[in-house]
Amino acid sequence: MTILIFLASLIGGIIIGIPIAFSLLFSGMMLMFYLGGFNSQILSQNLFNGADSFSMMAIPFFVVAGDLMNRGGLTNKIVEAATALVGHIRGGLGYVAIIAILLFASLVGSAVASTAALGAILIPMMATIGYNRDRATALIGAGNILSPIMPPSVPMIIFGVTAGVSVTDLFMGGIAPAIYITIALCIIWALVSRGDSAVPLPKKNCKEVFHACRKAIWAIFMPMGILIGLRSGVFTPTEAGVVAVVYSLIIGLFVYRELTFQAIKECFISSAKASAAIMFLASAAMVSSWLMTIGNIPRIVTDLLAPFIESPTLLMFVIVGLVLLVGTAMDVVPTILILTPVLMPAVKQAGINPVYFGVVFIIACVFGLLTPPVGTVLNVAASTGKINMERIVKKIWPFLLAIVAVLVMMILFPSTFMEPLKFFTK
Repeated sequence: MTILIFLASLIGGIIIGIPIAFSLLFSGMMLMFYLGGFNSQILSQNLFNGADSFSMMAIPFFVVAGDLMNRGGLTNKIVEAATALVGHIRGGLGYVAIIAILLFASLVGSAVASTAALGAILIPMMATIGYNRDRATALIGAGNILSPIMPPSVPMIIFGVTAGVSVTDLFMGGIAPAIYITIALCIIWALVSRGDSAVPLPKKNCKEVFHACRKAIWAIFMPMGILIGLRSGVFTPTEAGVVAVVYSLIIGLFVYRELTFQAIKECFISSAKASAAIMFLASAAMVSSWLMTIGNIPRIVTDLLAPFIESPTLLMFVIVGLVLLVGTAMDVVPTILILTPVLMPAVKQAGINPVYFGVVFIIACVFGLLTPPVGTVLNVAASTGKINMERIVKKIWPFLLAIVAVLVMMILFPSTFMEPLKFFTK
């Protein structure tokens, strides 16, 4: 009965148009009434505790840093460097897009921002020289699933805080899957772009390549420095966010000199709004999470999953299938906040490494960014590429299959994740 009350109030609130954060609060209040009456003190205390976390402070810092890097001209520098390196080979601009997305993902950490920024530059460029616009738009959209996987990643911070898992380990764990997905996308692009009539760009000489890479080195150095600092224990993820903000300001103002004080002001305002929405969502989820625990919902779900607990691989497939289904109707952050406290008891009972589970779980969650009807990144990519949703859906499915193949590989062969994790965290 507790699960029915929770789901009915949550889904009912979403259906009638109540924002997800308030729907979570509403579902928590309904559980509270059912379990013994309303208590405003408990409600407000859990609401406060949801955002009262040192690790959660990393979110606004990384949001600000990503926006500063985006406004500071790093997008163009990364695209120019990637173009100089691989723009001359067959299908070159597609590989430029994939490389640029991977690098930009480690700077911005937002799939939507990365899609809008890189799509505005690369889609028109690819269409102009003969690439199919629909396919180019699909590539930009699919590639930007890397943004929430490659550190720094807001979904990983949220999962780490919610599940009590090391955020640093999650960051390190995201590197190998991001590389696997990058390779898979390159393979698919090589296959599907054969029919395009695009003429490769002129090959750059060594001097031009060196010049383009030299200009981009400051953009590339930031994620490398953060990963090295996290791996060596020099700073925590939250402190890394502060370092990223300071670094972004210095590079944008004094090196590239494309960051203005007006842009900084706009960045702080937009980042404050984005961070406030995420933090309030986390606070509302804490209320529901605490009441779900009181209502014994995690134990009920664990009992339902009991037939699969003896087989961790089968359990992972069941959970990933559930998450992929939920992701078609719900955004990434709410999915993580709602499902994590419910699923973690079963995961622990099955003996699954929580970092391994967290990364696979997050990849499954962000997959929903590319699937209709919600498909936030899908919508942004279609808008940026100036095509309708139907056209991008027809071209994106090979890339989606490649991402699913990486997920299946990681579930069937956990060593493909665990061995790189040991290397990055030892």
